Amino acid sequence: MLDLNEWRSQLKRGTLAFSILLMIQKGECYGYEMISRLESNPVLSAKESTIYPLLRRLLKEGLLSSVWRESAEGLPPRKYYALTEKGRDHLNAMSREWDELLSAINEIRGE
Repeated sequence: MLDLNEWRSQLKRGTLAFSILLMIQKGECYGYEMISRLESNPVLSAKESTIYPLLRRLLKEGLLSSVWRESAEGLPPRKYYALTEKGRDHLNAMSREWDELLSAINEIRGE
């Protein structure tokens, strides 16, 4: 029998990069901010040990840029992430794929 927890985990892994890129598309943000936003949707929540390596990979792939900024509240500096042109193109392609997938699933479900 298909293990629901394993399926959920695979589904989440497959959509996490997409979710991160969608968040950053709306404006620069830092790692902990993304983690907090994801936690507001429990199905997407992820730990630092998952998010930060993913952000490093997206940077390495040229989909993101980053800059360190001092905090106005006297907190330590934060690393803010933004989409590059390549990142925007990649996100647009992912969005098209996502829409096609949802359309196919909804068709199969009879919706």
